[in-house]
Amino acid sequence: MKNYRTSIFVVLSLVILLNGQSSFVARAGAESKVHIVYLGEKQHDDPAFVTESHHQMLWSLLGTKEDAHDSMVYSYRHGFSGFAAKLTDSQAKKIADLPEVVHVTPDSFYELATTRTWDYLGLSAAYPKNLLNDTNMGEEVIIGIVDTGVWPESEVFSENGIGPVPKHWKGGCEPGENFSSSHCNKKLIGAKYFINAFLAENEEFNSTESLDFISPRDFDGHGTHVATIAGGSVLPSISYKGLAGGTVRGGAPRARIAMYKACWYLDDFDITTCSSADLLKAMDEAIHDGVDVLSLSIGNRVPYYPETDVRNGIATGAFHAVLKGITVVCSGGNSGPAAQTVGNIAPWILTVAATTLDRSFPTPITLGNNKVILGQAMYTGQELGFTSLVYPEDPGNSNESFSGTCESLLINSNLTMAGKVVLCFTTIKRHSAVSSAARYVKRAGGLGVIVARNPGDALSPCVDDFPCVAVDYELGTNILLYIRSSGSPVVKLQPSRTLVGQPVATKVADFSSRGPNSVFPAILKPDIAAPGVSILAATSTTNTSLNDRGFIMLSGTSMAAPVISGVAALLKARHRDWSPAAIRSAIVTTAWRTDPFGERIIAEGSPRKLADPFDYGGGLVNPEKAAKPGLVYDLGIEDYVAYMCSVGYNESAISQLVGKGTVCSNPRPSVLDFNLPSITIPNLKEEVSLTRIVTNVGPVDSVYKVAVEPPLGVQVTVTPQTLVFNSATKKVSFKVKVSTTHKINTGYDFGSLTWSDSVHNVTIPLSVRTQILQNYYDEN
Repeated sequence: MKNYRTSIFVVLSLVILLNGQSSFVARAGAESKVHIVYLGEKQHDDPAFVTESHHQMLWSLLGTKEDAHDSMVYSYRHGFSGFAAKLTDSQAKKIADLPEVVHVTPDSFYELATTRTWDYLGLSAAYPKNLLNDTNMGEEVIIGIVDTGVWPESEVFSENGIGPVPKHWKGGCEPGENFSSSHCNKKLIGAKYFINAFLAENEEFNSTESLDFISPRDFDGHGTHVATIAGGSVLPSISYKGLAGGTVRGGAPRARIAMYKACWYLDDFDITTCSSADLLKAMDEAIHDGVDVLSLSIGNRVPYYPETDVRNGIATGAFHAVLKGITVVCSGGNSGPAAQTVGNIAPWILTVAATTLDRSFPTPITLGNNKVILGQAMYTGQELGFTSLVYPEDPGNSNESFSGTCESLLINSNLTMAGKVVLCFTTIKRHSAVSSAARYVKRAGGLGVIVARNPGDALSPCVDDFPCVAVDYELGTNILLYIRSSGSPVVKLQPSRTLVGQPVATKVADFSSRGPNSVFPAILKPDIAAPGVSILAATSTTNTSLNDRGFIMLSGTSMAAPVISGVAALLKARHRDWSPAAIRSAIVTTAWRTDPFGERIIAEGSPRKLADPFDYGGGLVNPEKAAKPGLVYDLGIEDYVAYMCSVGYNESAISQLVGKGTVCSNPRPSVLDFNLPSITIPNLKEEVSLTRIVTNVGPVDSVYKVAVEPPLGVQVTVTPQTLVFNSATKKVSFKVKVSTTHKINTGYDFGSLTWSDSVHNVTIPLSVRTQILQNYYDEN
């Protein structure tokens, strides 16, 4: 927080100084809102001392202890220093002018980013010698989840067969509505909730009437689902409405779960939202409690804030967590397939994209001419025998409301849909278009709906298991041509089936947010991809779309992030001395750039294309390979300081962020030298050189040789071309010279750089854009 290096006298002097300035007192009637006062790295190890200094600062601003107490929302005192308080704009400006304050910003809000997975990724307990068994399934690791809470009765939180709670755990279980300390056990070892900022910003919120629980208990179900994926216990014979049956477990099934509820349901708007101030407090507590991995399936939308802006609360909390050895994993967002939409872009965060599994749910559609078309659905009801098929159009009416779009079904009440299956077309990408069309058709007495839409991957059953099948535009047009050519078109709909393995292709999901990074494009985001489509996991039993055992399928980067959290937990269990950067490097450099069967990974979108680093970072996570990466690209506090200097942050802000004086070099370092397991050059004119350092974590005596796949039109030279490691040499640097033969501005082209010792292949992605014109204007 402030500079406490001398004594409490500094704080008391500040109190006297501020009390002498009456302009700090708010005018009566001014509106107070929650602001976050961020003071950087804490300067004292006693949390009570830190909190008292926060109160003293507010007291000096507001004039009385009582006003200071009423204003204070949170004191951040474990991982970093700062506080959230209700302040007027003028009060916020005054306190922001203090030299000890890094930032004062209004509170902001985030949104949620919402079986087969582990077999698909090759992480199976069936083999005696693998990462799962080598780490006892992560039993000594604690995964902290910041989300909507937890449903403690779920079977995935069973403590059967799990040993004592790890000794480094310092947290606990916080009682509240329908939740007591007895709900925690040796599996679910901690649960806390953070609602003060949410309540301060939503004064109309009625806690007694709200559907949500004012406790760690999960109403939404999202937090329970995420926790299951990361570290849920092993449960055999789980299915969802008869589909996708099998064993459900988390990535680290014996890891301990600690839930930090910071996201709350707003009944009036039917949304779940997360205050930045609540999120920061949850992360602060998680740092104190001793979590090893912190998982957040939460984000916001473009435009994004820089990392040192406290409005980017996740980045701020994550920075302090990483400095204390905690790996922070975040979802990349669900704003794809548009470029530059990826979120959680701080370089100390492990940011995750979503792919499909090798699983689909083909649903036969049989037309009256006996032609069978395979749609996609999660329909598990009875077969619907041959039934009249209709396309809702009026050939004599040019009004667009009769265009046959799914959205027009609600207003086309004069069209006869009763007793029929309806075909409609939509340009809306989300599955909500399918479920909405099903509601409209069912309300009109229809028996089923076929929705033609952009190819997509997100599926869910329609209400009451109403027959709703999705097809692409080509198949939809074929069905429409049949309807128009037949005097009495009919169709038969059969229940969906589960198809696993080849020939089902792996794809980057249409919704998964894409790079490049919109704030600092030289920092590659996302870092990695993991399955996030139709993932089966536990949920709260307040959710009605589930089977009797409390499991549901959900899609989103929310589901992909905890996959990586589970893998990170296993890596932490195996390599307790690895830093978060080393864990990230191991995951990125060993990833599959094909699917596990060697087939190409396609990125969904319009049009589909071969996936590249802006779709999936290093590729699809390969847990077994990540356990033995050979080399890692590591980072420490000095590297993060150099990064912040390179992108132009002022020295005062950096000093307070890291808790020690910082002077940036002159000239400032190049961001291209930041030791990431990737190289991204957004503005190459002619030639640039950069440096990377690799650390040997494999056999002591190792020799690695380089292999480069250069991007199109780009020349890449690596010096030296051989790296030699021994007992005296554990770290080696190398230089990369990159030049372009392009004479025009280009888009990004992609390649890779691999160090290999014939056993380990340590691969990083190369992404290069030639910008002749931009650099010309910069220089002239």
